[in-house]
Amino acid sequence: MYDRILVPTDGSTETERAVEHAAELAAAHGANLHAVYVVNSATFAGLHMETSWEGVSEVLREEGESALDRVEDIAAGHGVAVTTTVLDGSPSKRIVEYAEGEDCDLVVMGTHGRGGIDRLLLGSVAEGVVRACSVPVLTVQVGDEEGEGSSAESEGNSAEAEGEDVPAEGSIT
Repeated sequence: MYDRILVPTDGSTETERAVEHAAELAAAHGANLHAVYVVNSATFAGLHMETSWEGVSEVLREEGESALDRVEDIAAGHGVAVTTTVLDGSPSKRIVEYAEGEDCDLVVMGTHGRGGIDRLLLGSVAEGVVRACSVPVLTVQVGDEEGEGSSAESEGNSAEAEGEDVPAEGSIT
C-alpha cells in the first residue's frame, strides 16, 4: 500500500512520536522512509544586518542534521533505512513540494492540536500541508506529556488506582 513515506521533523522530542509511527508503518509495509528538516529562513528575516546570516544558517543546518540523525536512529530500531534531506524555505510549502516531487504515498507528521487564537497566531505547518498536499497526510498528536494518551486511558488508570471496579476491555456492563 505504501512504498515511500515522508516524515518531516522539527527536531523536538515531541515530534519523535510521529517519527516512531512513520518508522513502524514503513517497516510494516516494506516502504522507503524519507525524512526532511526545513530551515525556515523567513523566521530570521528581521535580524539586524550586523548579524551574520551565514552563522545563523550554519547553526540551523546543524540542528537539522542532528534532528535527521535522530530519525535515522529511531528508524534503525525498526530495521528501516532513511533518506534524509535538509531543505530551506517555508516549512509547509517545502514539505508539500518534497512529498509530491518524490512521489511519496503518505506524509506522517506531528501536530500539536492547537485551536482558537493559538492556531491563529502561531499558524500550523501540519494544517498547511493537509490543505495543500495531494498526498495523503496522517497527523499524529504530539505535545506535552499531560496531553498524551486518550482521556479513556487516563480515566481507566485513575479508577484502577482508586480501587474501583473497572470492567474488562470488551465486556458489557
